[in-house]
Amino acid sequence: MTIYLDIVLIENLIMNSIIIYATAIIMKLKIKHLNILLSSIIGAIYSIMTYISNLKIYSNIFVKIILSIIMVYIAYKPQSLKILLKQTLIFYLTSFLFGGVAFALIYVVKPQEILMKNGLFLGTYPLKTVFLSAIIASVIGIFGFKLVKNKISKKDMYCQIIIKLNNKEIETTAMVDTGNLLKDPITGNPVIVVESSLLEKILPLELILNLDKIIGGEFENVTEEIRNTYINKLKLIPYASLGKQNGMLIGIKADEVKIVKEDETHLKNNVIIGIYNKPLTKRGEYRALIGIELI
Repeated sequence: MTIYLDIVLIENLIMNSIIIYATAIIMKLKIKHLNILLSSIIGAIYSIMTYISNLKIYSNIFVKIILSIIMVYIAYKPQSLKILLKQTLIFYLTSFLFGGVAFALIYVVKPQEILMKNGLFLGTYPLKTVFLSAIIASVIGIFGFKLVKNKISKKDMYCQIIIKLNNKEIETTAMVDTGNLLKDPITGNPVIVVESSLLEKILPLELILNLDKIIGGEFENVTEEIRNTYINKLKLIPYASLGKQNGMLIGIKADEVKIVKEDETHLKNNVIIGIYNKPLTKRGEYRALIGIELI
């Protein structure tokens, strides 16, 4: 069987480019055409070297992994090792998908001659098979990853919570925030951050409107009833966020919090409700933030 190296080079260049593009689209990365082209050329040259060389090093699994990491780094320029490894993983998953589709199409096309050398699959199938497999794999990969990501997000990132305080209840959607590690510094109880506008249903409006003054020790606009009933229940929760390293959040201990997730209900009695005076999202997808340890 006659194998033309220029055809092998073109085929691998096309496949590498589309795989790298598809990976960038799936991960919503900024696409730089020159970087992607350079990365694809490196991968294509490696394929040629694998075919023409008898050295076993070119078929070594560790060499292939290193090559993949180099290709990903050149294509996307990740800012950290963690991001690099994540991008490499998605690159591999996309490559496996492309390979599966290509094998299926080649089986349908049924080429007369097929050659496997040093892990490199070669044959007399036309270039249109390569293009068609790339298109099909791209569509499956992009829409498949989006579908899985959306389902995982809805399943794992949100839950329903029911807060009970002073014989009153409110229910809302909470986002599971792995970065929410807030705790009451005295008791160590976990803190659920909730929008103040939602808490108006179970807390006096007078209390909510004067939270900033209460933090500063001003009680002129707070009635005696509010002082006697709520002031001694309030907690000061220090926190740090982007642009605010020494913030202070007022919290109040809930009588009971029910967390409903995947048809399971978890009852929590030692939870502090952090009162946040701004909307957590623009579209109101959730109105509370809950730490992962409460799930």
